[in-house]
Amino acid sequence: MLRSERHRLDPAIFNLPIEKMRDGYYSDTYFNRAREILERDNYHPRIRMQIFQRSSSVLCGIDEAIAILKLCSGRHDGSRWRDGWNQLDVHALYDGDRVGAFETVMTIEGDYDLFAHLETPYLGVLSRRTRIATNARAIVDAAGGKDVLFFPARFDHHLVQTGDGYAAYISGALGVSTDANAEWWGSRGMGTVPHALIAAYNGDTVLATKKFAEHIDPAVTVISLVDFDNDCVRTSLAVARALGNRLWGVRLDTSGTLVDASIIPQMGTFPPTGVNAQLVHNVRNALDAEGFNFVKIVASGGFNPTRIEAFERACVPVDAYAVGSAFFDGNGAFDYTADIVAIAEGGNWRECHKVGRPERPNPRLTRVD
Repeated sequence: MLRSERHRLDPAIFNLPIEKMRDGYYSDTYFNRAREILERDNYHPRIRMQIFQRSSSVLCGIDEAIAILKLCSGRHDGSRWRDGWNQLDVHALYDGDRVGAFETVMTIEGDYDLFAHLETPYLGVLSRRTRIATNARAIVDAAGGKDVLFFPARFDHHLVQTGDGYAAYISGALGVSTDANAEWWGSRGMGTVPHALIAAYNGDTVLATKKFAEHIDPAVTVISLVDFDNDCVRTSLAVARALGNRLWGVRLDTSGTLVDASIIPQMGTFPPTGVNAQLVHNVRNALDAEGFNFVKIVASGGFNPTRIEAFERACVPVDAYAVGSAFFDGNGAFDYTADIVAIAEGGNWRECHKVGRPERPNPRLTRVD
């Protein structure tokens, strides 16, 4: 875990749809029916549930899953809801922990009907957040200490932004693009001068960047997108000359189907399209030659761990990587499973599980208060 402290988030921060979760609105119907059968039969077996997944990964979603159990476990008693959390015994790892394949990340003990209806949502948040956190850690590791900016919000539904941003944060991606991404740790989104603002100022990147600097809080770093005219060297120099020390950096985002103007005379020995290593060198050399060595270069556009590692091995002078859809890679690779592995009888636990799914105790689990 990259954060030094180990604490759990307050369940209130997740803004869960508590009533709907209690009613099983977000749950697979068979879990709701299982709860209904147990309640109608007045049968309340105390069981131990074991949660794991099959890939080595960076765990995330634990605090959210615990919040679901804390706020939504229980049963209806006539017209009244009776909370079930105090009747459960939950042990879990922490968000940000590295876990091995098939390692138990959480156990839940208690009357099964108190939380049978919650299996779908708590497994869902674990799967989603772990995928983002694992991909983020791989990207951060590939960047070798350089800043990684989490910029995938436009590639998915807005309701996933908050948890996804947190999952990236616990893996070391500290820059996020929306306020929702940063909500759970009390920060704000960051961003560059976008193509749309440049277009709104008649395609004038310098003017759009100057207006950004003029009207946005001076504490906000100014990062200008410089590929609008497909001439990153010329545009980077023009922006740097106009803004001087107010310019924090330039962002290269050349399309993978275009060749930047500065690359055309150099073509022949490398793939020339998109943000390639030579383009970064061209921009860095041009900025340094005019004394703008303080201007940083942010690279974006199709970056993933493999591509970042290649840039780092080649010592390409990138200061930060802005990554988008690569954070979502591996859909299905981090799916979690919950199994009943033991049932209490007369005060003792008896092994009870599906064939091939035995209990795997994990001494790393800690009890959740």
